[in-house]
Amino acid sequence: MTDTTPVTGVPADGRPEGAKKVASFAPALLQSTEHHLCSGCGHPVAWRILVEVLDELALVDRSIGVVGHGCYTQIITTADVEFLQCLHGRAPAVATGVKRMLPDRAVYTLQGDGDMVSEGLAEVLHIAARGESITCLMLDNGVFGDTGGQMTATTTVGQRTKTDLEGRAPGAYGYPIAVADIVATFPGVAYVARGAVDKPNAIARTRRYLRAAFESQLRGEGFSLVEILTMCPTGWAVPTDQGAEYQREQRGTVAPLGELKPRPAH
Repeated sequence: MTDTTPVTGVPADGRPEGAKKVASFAPALLQSTEHHLCSGCGHPVAWRILVEVLDELALVDRSIGVVGHGCYTQIITTADVEFLQCLHGRAPAVATGVKRMLPDRAVYTLQGDGDMVSEGLAEVLHIAARGESITCLMLDNGVFGDTGGQMTATTTVGQRTKTDLEGRAPGAYGYPIAVADIVATFPGVAYVARGAVDKPNAIARTRRYLRAAFESQLRGEGFSLVEILTMCPTGWAVPTDQGAEYQREQRGTVAPLGELKPRPAH
């Protein structure tokens, strides 16, 4: 039965009483505010803060992003920045070739957890071990969302996916791989952080982490990685409005946010 109870306190234009606009709705580098991702997905928020940081650091004309395959890849149809697309999981290897040929560019990968850890774990470990002056960004929701909601190598114990609604059981599937924690121990790695986009203060911190990672690359300090926990209510089989809460309770408790390896002191 459809609920026909009138909504009060919200005008027809969608702006609550007393609210005021404090910033542009979309950054100039996003050519559209529309996307084809599911309701409640956290990826578009990560896209926004990425292009804002590129703009702030004047990297729009001297940056090259490398993407693999996944829901997040739709950014290439929306953001007015340069991207290359490569085979599943191989973005760090391709980015290495780009950076060595064009060392004056800010080169970064944008990958999902399925792409980076399930498909390309060797690639990200080797790029970190080499200390390449490249930034890798992982949008981590613990789900192969683009292919139907299967478990990935970062799915946390007990986390639901559409292919296992009972949640990940370590006896059957093992434990998640915390790639950010692993690469933070490598000598050639300059900066590692884990952020989230489930609430405003987390978004603000994640934005600072992205900026710090690119600044580290620009100073030639070494490899940098930022993991961003994003929401996937569809893949988790939870109601859309409960995605952020589910992330905090199920994923945030076992993947602490913050700088796992701060930048070197100067």
